[in-house]
Amino acid sequence: MPTEEVRLSTSQPTPYVEFDRPAWARLAAQTPLPLTAAEVERLRGLADEIDLTEVREVYLPLSRLLNLYVRASGALHRATQTFLAGEPNGQSPETATTERTPFVIGIAGSVAVGKSTVARLLRELLARWPDHPRVALVTTDGFLLPNAELERRGILHRKGFPESYDQRALLRFVVAVKSGVPVVTAPVYSHLAYDIVPDEVLTVESPDILLLEGLNVLAPARTRSDGRRGLAVSDFFDFSIYLDAAPSDIRQWYITRFLALRETAFRNEASYFRKYADLSHDEAVARAAHLWDTINGPNLEQNIAPTRGRARLVLHKGPDHSVRRVRLRKI
Repeated sequence: MPTEEVRLSTSQPTPYVEFDRPAWARLAAQTPLPLTAAEVERLRGLADEIDLTEVREVYLPLSRLLNLYVRASGALHRATQTFLAGEPNGQSPETATTERTPFVIGIAGSVAVGKSTVARLLRELLARWPDHPRVALVTTDGFLLPNAELERRGILHRKGFPESYDQRALLRFVVAVKSGVPVVTAPVYSHLAYDIVPDEVLTVESPDILLLEGLNVLAPARTRSDGRRGLAVSDFFDFSIYLDAAPSDIRQWYITRFLALRETAFRNEASYFRKYADLSHDEAVARAAHLWDTINGPNLEQNIAPTRGRARLVLHKGPDHSVRRVRLRKI
């Protein structure tokens, strides 16, 4: 295989195969792109410089790879069911056979790295494959504790840190999905109100694939007070993706997005961040930098970046937001 296609460490073995952008793009060179430029424009997030070329060269190959994983999972399920139906344990084939559960994909990464855009793109791309047309997307924002509870605990300023989530509710949700529960609900979060929306839920009904996107979805199980470890959400993932970039680049993207929001969403009278709309440019830059340096940056360093090695696939972005390298764990 040509050296420019796959770069492996020559000094020591590695559990990953690493691709540069051109090599990764060639993996889906013959696969038709089902999205238009207008659709990509609709899907991309604020200040996320993604275009049709990026989708074709990065996310189309990824959707093809995920399609292979989903199909292989289905084949393994059928083989397992055949095995269970033949076991001499007193069970009949009917009781030994179970329905296949949704294929769950976790998407992790920092604030402002582009997780939401990637999740939306993958939802659209994966749904165009005939093997799995029903693709659901849930973000862990809905499992943040309500602001009133965060204030009661004195951690509103740590929103996004692991302790700001209802971890039990999130785990129950994922366990229900992987248990084959036909209808599962998740809370809804409003970025405009910066809080959970009371009495509103997102309903997930037996999808072929569930995308779960969030800052800390790859975090390991926490140690309990008795010293034992419980289950982690990632224990129930069939595949996981981490969006990576230099912290200095993500910091700049965060500031750029803050400035864009200052001219758009922050001007809405119902916005929690309405107070930032009237800041001058320099004041807004200083405020965004402070928020990054005191909240989002430390969260990335302490909690999010350490989970990168737990991902099955890592997308590494350059300063212009484009994916430069792809790292895939070997099987």
